[in-house]
Amino acid sequence: MTASFFDEMHLQAGQPEAVRPHYRPFHDWLQGTPEPRIAQKRREAELAFHRVGITFTVYGEKSGTERLIPFDLIPRIIPAHELATLDAGLRQRVLALNAFLADVYGAQRIVETGVIPRELVLFNTQYRPEMRGLTLPGGIYAHIAGIDVVRAGDGEYYVLEDNLRVPSGVSYMLENRKMMMRLFPELFARQSVAPVDDYPDALLDILRSVAPAGSEEPTVAVLTPGAYNSAYYEHAFLAQQMGVELVEGQDLIVRDDTVYMRTTRGPQRVHVLYRRIDDDFLDPEVFRADSMLGVPGLMRAYRAGRVNLANAIGTGVADDKSIYPYVPDMIRFYLDEAPILNNVPTWKLRESEALKYALDHLDELVVKETQGAGGYGMLIGPASTRAEIEDFRQRILANPAGYIAQPTLALSTCPTFVAAGIAPRHVDLRPYVLSGEEVRIVPGGLTRVALREGSLVVNSSQGGGTKDTWVLEEDA
Repeated sequence: MTASFFDEMHLQAGQPEAVRPHYRPFHDWLQGTPEPRIAQKRREAELAFHRVGITFTVYGEKSGTERLIPFDLIPRIIPAHELATLDAGLRQRVLALNAFLADVYGAQRIVETGVIPRELVLFNTQYRPEMRGLTLPGGIYAHIAGIDVVRAGDGEYYVLEDNLRVPSGVSYMLENRKMMMRLFPELFARQSVAPVDDYPDALLDILRSVAPAGSEEPTVAVLTPGAYNSAYYEHAFLAQQMGVELVEGQDLIVRDDTVYMRTTRGPQRVHVLYRRIDDDFLDPEVFRADSMLGVPGLMRAYRAGRVNLANAIGTGVADDKSIYPYVPDMIRFYLDEAPILNNVPTWKLRESEALKYALDHLDELVVKETQGAGGYGMLIGPASTRAEIEDFRQRILANPAGYIAQPTLALSTCPTFVAAGIAPRHVDLRPYVLSGEEVRIVPGGLTRVALREGSLVVNSSQGGGTKDTWVLEEDA
């Protein structure tokens, strides 16, 4: 099956010596390194990840929720000229998404002109009317965006989805690089690989740049739901790397529409919260009254311009899968430009013709819930049983507007260590885009890999792993 997939390392599948130029130094090193040394280094990496505690949580499993995310030693390498295209396309996309968010919570031109159906936006469960008319520093809603990109066919890039609420995974990107440099320093002497270790500093700069007006030395804090959250390791890691406080809702109070954190020296004002809590739980006065995770009065301080939140409340309306098909239209509408990166072709099942086509071809398509995430709530037709397809058919018929369908992409593969040796496995890429006074893109991002043979689902909650992503500063 892999013969039809774009191979990140090899020019032709099944010909291990036909290596792409940017992979040649790594390939030569791999061929010349004894297998016992590689096996020892793999064991060292696993032990180190265990020792540091780089885990994620899977909810609802009786066998225990804490898991070590699998890490593969073969990097995903991207030549410099490809990053130039990705960089331009990602900047363009995030600029348009931020313009969309400012618009739908403001003048709503895009729905007034009918570019996007009004009901998809204003009746979306992620749309927050409480944000109407709120002016944010720089007009920025999505300060941190994780844009999932895949390669298909002959290697062309497609945007698979946008993550604007609380995009995660950047800690794995940083730890993967640290691990590779520790285990194989000689590799980085062979090629000029763009660094990623300045991400925490860049993130802190971005957060400080969007502090409320008049904040000369703004205080930033990371707001976490607590140690039982699936991404708690990342929350603590980023707070430590930025040198800021990690706080929970109970650590914060609101007085006179101003947010303070409790300290041993008394209350200290907080100007920017990098929040890793979903909208519903942020403020029990406005959203879920039973939330024990948020901060009563936070929305009052936000509306008064006394604190800024990254990402903004209500960003979820822009990364909902029912909105995804319209992002190219947003780019044309707000920027008057043609999209640089294409969407995956998408059928909107709220439309009768698209619904009919999808129902007739469920065994060929990937069908996703518009509210789904993490690899859940989706059907991969070619990998599903007849019973699974029929069950999903009934779910679609009960709520067609709650689903989109896409072709089953031939995701690119990258050589990966598996039980039987080295074999191709499907990968995607999540670059991170930071928006503040300027837009910054991490040179690389997080490569996720589907470790099960034939699987197209790369999410860690579905058995996926990660790789270090190398962006070369010069083409080979």
